[in-house]
Amino acid sequence: MSSAPTPQRSGLAVVGGGKIGEALVSGLVRRPGAAEGIVVVERSPERAAELVSRHGVRALDLAGAAAACRVLLIAVKPQDVDALLADLAPHVDTGHLVVSVAAGVPTSRVEAALPAGVPVVRVMPNTPALVDEGMSVLSAGAHAGATDLDEAEELLSAVGQVRRVPEKQQDAVTALSGSGPAYFFYLVEAMVDAGILLGLPRALAADLIVQTALGAATMLRDSGEHPVQLREAVTSPGGTTIAAIRELERHGVRAALIAAIEAAHDRSVELGRPAE
Repeated sequence: MSSAPTPQRSGLAVVGGGKIGEALVSGLVRRPGAAEGIVVVERSPERAAELVSRHGVRALDLAGAAAACRVLLIAVKPQDVDALLADLAPHVDTGHLVVSVAAGVPTSRVEAALPAGVPVVRVMPNTPALVDEGMSVLSAGAHAGATDLDEAEELLSAVGQVRRVPEKQQDAVTALSGSGPAYFFYLVEAMVDAGILLGLPRALAADLIVQTALGAATMLRDSGEHPVQLREAVTSPGGTTIAAIRELERHGVRAALIAAIEAAHDRSVELGRPAE
C-alpha cells in the first residue's frame, strides 16, 4: 500500500544508470547546485559507485529514492520495466511524478502497475543530452496535468530541446530522434571509410566529416530553408555532388533509410507490449 503524499520530497531520482540514464544525469548536474538534488538508483554497486564518482550525485536504493525525491525518472530497458515497477509500486503515491524514458512503453502500462492516480509522463530523449544538445519529446499520461508536463519539460530542457506530442506519436518519435543519433554515426562512419579509401589519413577524414556534419546541421536549424533547397545549392549541373547523389539514388539509400526508420517504429511498438 502506498503511503500518504509527503510534501517535503524534492529533487530527482534517476532509476537506471545505463547510457541514457547517465546522459541525462551528466547534463542535469551541469546546472549550478543541481547535483545536490539528484540521486541515482542502480542495481550494480560498481556502476553506482562509478556514477557517484563521475557526477557527484548520491546513490540510494529504490525505497530510499522514492522517500527522498518527488520526481522518479525511470531509465531502464523496456524489458526490465515491469519488474522495476512491481518493486517501486509500494513506495509511490500521488505526491510523486513518474517520468518514464523506457522506449516503447506506454503510460497506461506504467500507470497500471502503480497506485491509482500517480501522474506519469512518457519521454523519449536521446544521447546528445550528454552534450546539452538532446531532443526530448514528452506526452502526458491519464493523471498528468499541465503542471506535471511543465515540470518534466523544465527538467529536460536543461539537456537540450523539448517538444510535446500526443502519446500515439511516440513510437514514431522513438524511430526518428530516439534512435536517430545512431543513423548519423553510421553515416559518418561510412564517409570516414570513404575518405580513407581515397587516400586521406583517418584523423583528417574524421575532422572533415564531423565539421561538415556540424555545419550542415547548423544550416538546417538556422537558415529556415527546406533540406531540398540546401542540397540543391550544393549540387551544380554536371558537378561532383550530382554524381554522388546519382549513386545514392541508384543504390536505394533513400528507400533503405525510410525502411530502417519504419523498422525502428515497429520495434518500439513491439517493446511497448507487456511480456506474456
